[in-house]
Amino acid sequence: MSAAHDPYAALRYASYRRFFFGGVFANIGLSMQSVAIGWDLYERTNLAFALGAVGLVQVIPILLLAMPAGHLADRLDRRRLLVAAQGAMVAMALALALLAATQGPVVLIYICLFCVAVGRAFSAPSNNAFWPSLLPAEHYANAIIWRSSGFELSSVIGPALGGMLIALQHSAVPAYLACAALVLLFILNLLQIRVVRPPPSRNPMTFANVSAGFRFVWHHEILLPAIALDMFAVLLGGATALLPIYARDILQVGPAGLGWLRAAPAFGAASMAVWSAFRPVRRRAGVVVLWAVAGFGVATVVFGLSRSFWLSMVALCLTGMCDNLSVVVRHSLLQLRTPDRMRGRVTSVNTVFISCSNELGAFESGALAALFTPVISVVAGGLGTIAVVIAAAFKWPALRRLDTLHAPSDRRAPVEPWEGARPSE
Repeated sequence: MSAAHDPYAALRYASYRRFFFGGVFANIGLSMQSVAIGWDLYERTNLAFALGAVGLVQVIPILLLAMPAGHLADRLDRRRLLVAAQGAMVAMALALALLAATQGPVVLIYICLFCVAVGRAFSAPSNNAFWPSLLPAEHYANAIIWRSSGFELSSVIGPALGGMLIALQHSAVPAYLACAALVLLFILNLLQIRVVRPPPSRNPMTFANVSAGFRFVWHHEILLPAIALDMFAVLLGGATALLPIYARDILQVGPAGLGWLRAAPAFGAASMAVWSAFRPVRRRAGVVVLWAVAGFGVATVVFGLSRSFWLSMVALCLTGMCDNLSVVVRHSLLQLRTPDRMRGRVTSVNTVFISCSNELGAFESGALAALFTPVISVVAGGLGTIAVVIAAAFKWPALRRLDTLHAPSDRRAPVEPWEGARPSE
């Protein structure tokens, strides 16, 4: 008889608890900062383009630096690299607070945002490659569920707190300072963690070694379709960028309704994350992820056609639930099917895919809305997502047949010829 499932298994490890709660605090702070940046820039410029430029400024460093950052995460001490990246974010939050307090030049705000993105580019690979060393592999899936739950909850709490601080103080300064304090709290938690891991790789930073993560994903019969499926779903099916239009012109619920609409996907995702902690995906993982992404597309179509605020809220909650289920399966596969020596580089590939899909998805939605209508943009995106699921099911039968998340063989498989030089361990 199999042992009873423990929904709190990952949280029973003290090091993981420090990492988890520290990460939640940091994401609350960064979410507050995101709200403050938008409010501060629009208040000072009254230009919609100023808001659009925020995404462009931040995606460039991630595209340029994510792959080298992944190589460094596999070569250097991951905790120190993560602390350094988070430290840069603290410094930039303080700089943004100073600029807001003194009404400094707007161009300096964008320079700070560029530096924040540099910190994110180095933080993501080291973050995702570091935490698996804090607990046994059999609890990775449970740890991912709790991380996802914490991320979604903080994504609801952070913007709400940021907006309240700005409304109370009529300034973005308190939100920036709160962000600096909360990220600093994450750093302090990281400094208390003691973890023993094998000596890091000493591979030189050559093109072959830096791009090994991409080649690993490209040749993997499960990871490639899982990442590609999620990328195209977000690229085509994301309706978030058009929520202001729906709130004001279609559903006519104003800014208060917009806040609820923006919170709905995160609420749905958090609900699914908590449910998954108690009822994790054990079998037929491939079929589950295909149905989850298809459900995301269907819910997107319903939202696009809806003229009822409450039906729209339900549809957005469902998009969050389906997306979270897909994310948990994909992240579990990334951790369980990637050798430790390559976690940083493989994570960096996932980071690039996610960043491209989020930013390009917003651009795609806006472009279609400008050419046709917002409803056509959202509905076409949802239908496109469903079409991608059908194509993926036929293109990658290995994904359709995927049963358990754990690899059938030893995770520390021999280095493949296309992986690059073997790490000197």
